[in-house]
Amino acid sequence: MASLAADPEVIRIGNCSGFYGDRASAMREMLSDGQLDVLTGDYLAELTMLILGRDRMKDPNLGYAKTFVRQLEQCLGLALERGVRIVANAGGLNPAGLAQRLREVAETLGLPVRIAHVEGDDLLSRAAELGLGSPLTANAYLGAWGIAECLAAGADVVVTGRVTDASLVVGPAAAHFGWGRGDFDALAGAVVAGHIIECGTQATGGNFAFFTEIENPDRPGFPIAEVRRDGSSVITKHASTGGTVTVDTVAAQLMYEIQGARYAGPDVTTRLDSIRLTLQGPDRVLVSGVSGEAPPPSLKVSLNTLGGFRNEMAFVLTGLDIDAKAQLTQRQLEHWLPVRPAELDWTLSRLDRPDAETEEQASAVLRCVVRDPDPNKVGRVFSNVVVELALASYPGFTLTSPPGNGSPYGVFTPGYVDAAAVTQTAVLPDGSRIDLESASRTRELAEVAEPELPHALPHTETRRVPLGTIALARSGDKGGNANIGVWVRTDEQWRWLAHALTVDELRLLLPETAKLTITRHVLPNLRALNFIVEGLLGQGVAYQARFDPQAKGLGEWLRSRHIDIPVELL
Repeated sequence: MASLAADPEVIRIGNCSGFYGDRASAMREMLSDGQLDVLTGDYLAELTMLILGRDRMKDPNLGYAKTFVRQLEQCLGLALERGVRIVANAGGLNPAGLAQRLREVAETLGLPVRIAHVEGDDLLSRAAELGLGSPLTANAYLGAWGIAECLAAGADVVVTGRVTDASLVVGPAAAHFGWGRGDFDALAGAVVAGHIIECGTQATGGNFAFFTEIENPDRPGFPIAEVRRDGSSVITKHASTGGTVTVDTVAAQLMYEIQGARYAGPDVTTRLDSIRLTLQGPDRVLVSGVSGEAPPPSLKVSLNTLGGFRNEMAFVLTGLDIDAKAQLTQRQLEHWLPVRPAELDWTLSRLDRPDAETEEQASAVLRCVVRDPDPNKVGRVFSNVVVELALASYPGFTLTSPPGNGSPYGVFTPGYVDAAAVTQTAVLPDGSRIDLESASRTRELAEVAEPELPHALPHTETRRVPLGTIALARSGDKGGNANIGVWVRTDEQWRWLAHALTVDELRLLLPETAKLTITRHVLPNLRALNFIVEGLLGQGVAYQARFDPQAKGLGEWLRSRHIDIPVELL
């Protein structure tokens, strides 16, 4: 056990980054605006690993989040002065390289900083041996114990590669409270706290469906989890910052990018159907009741490959005969192309309206996306032909961009390996190394039976209004799949939602999903439904299968769709 906080019963853990490119000033704001024991930062996402992989191809010394270095150049002294430990996954594909770079920064600043790192997630050299193919990057999702070892050894700064996002919170909590591998309920509680704060201001009013209710939404503060010895926590923020923390803002982040009731991780499987959220006061939400189970025997692996090359051109179609103009354009381009790419996809966005008062309101957009393993087939040989149509196609021919070459795109796929095949290593501030074994107690994942639904409301008068009149939602991506979490605020609303928003109804409301596999998970404790829509995003965000490649707006589209809702609930 390592004492990381003055209070032996509570550790106050903040977040200052939800992605690579988040608010650069957040680290300083979190250190300056109030008391913390640990400050975490999440810099890695599926797309980020691809970006860092391409960085590493250009320079083997790179592969980490360079913005994190700049933040510490400005804030390392302040963190030491305030006694705040820094824990971040900014190491990406090269945590050892980042740790060395930070030592150079500390030396330049004249600061006596103890820096440690966690490695062992990079499986690229063993990918073929482990049956993972020949990817550009292959990184196992490690757990929290390497972080805990580094902090127990006195590290002021711990950087990691690909650990689970929640491990950035679980590690400090486990170190402070001395939790063991079998303390599954406490570990699961910390996982939930970590999941809530990992995406930064999404827990304090950012991207929030009922944002108009927030008094000060312009610059939300970053979240803090006050984790307790039993794994429960209070989610809050610094008092002087904007945004808000309510049961709904916390629930919104809980519903983000999850799957079913069992949330698997390398250290514990968290039962999301056990979570209880209670408002304790202004900007304070208690998270309690979380139960955990032994983790699965396999680890998830983030695999990124170069999928090929991509190009896109967009035509503006204005006024009358939009469909006929689109058909003519498609017919002409496909006939004029000297070589046909492996993939050629057309999308017509009917943004136009009749008798429009502006030209923009009278216009639709026709997009043509091409992909091929050969860059020459999607480069100027494609985009130049689009331009050649200018005087020979539909009336009012207009493009949104000049011709250009194609660009490479990546494909994310999840892989799985036996956890025993991966060794997590904590490299301590003095350079010594501690190898950590995988969990000795494991449990195969199994679906949770759908819980009993509440009694349906009696048939009564309804009104056809947007679903979002009473329902909140948040959506996101997991590889090529999208998730949509939908929840309501009252028990009566839940009695309606649980029966009304079925998979079949979702298909009707979102016609794009009609032919896709959809799974519905029921979470009565949150009055929530979570839908997994398989394949909506093609081969992942970098593939850009649709104009919203991460499904960020999918939940808001669903909320805008009209449905019959009992008048008494309105």
